[in-house]
Amino acid sequence: MKRKVCFMFVHAAVDEPVRTSLDLGQGEMIMVGVGGYEAACDEARKLADEGVILIELCGGFGTVGHAKVAEAVAGRVQVGVVRFDNHPGYDNASGDDRWLK
Repeated sequence: MKRKVCFMFVHAAVDEPVRTSLDLGQGEMIMVGVGGYEAACDEARKLADEGVILIELCGGFGTVGHAKVAEAVAGRVQVGVVRFDNHPGYDNASGDDRWLK
C-alpha cells in the first residue's frame, strides 16, 4: 500500500476545499486548500479516514490553527506546521490574527 501524506494551505480565496495529488511511486502527496480553520479540521478528519499518515500545515496556520487541526484528528495523524510567527503574506501578522476573526 502506498504511503499517503498531505500538505494543507489556508487562503481566503478558497470557497470550497480543493485537492490535487501527485503519485510519487511509493507514495502519494495530497495537497489541500481550505478557506479557514473549520474547513481545515473537516478536511483533516477526512484525510485521516482515507489513511493519510501526516499533514503538514502551511505557515498561514497560526499556533491555534495548528492545535485545532491536531485536535480534530485526535492522534490518528501526525500534524506538523511550517511556521511563520509573522507571516509575510499577512502583513507580518500571525495566521491566528487572520483566521480567528
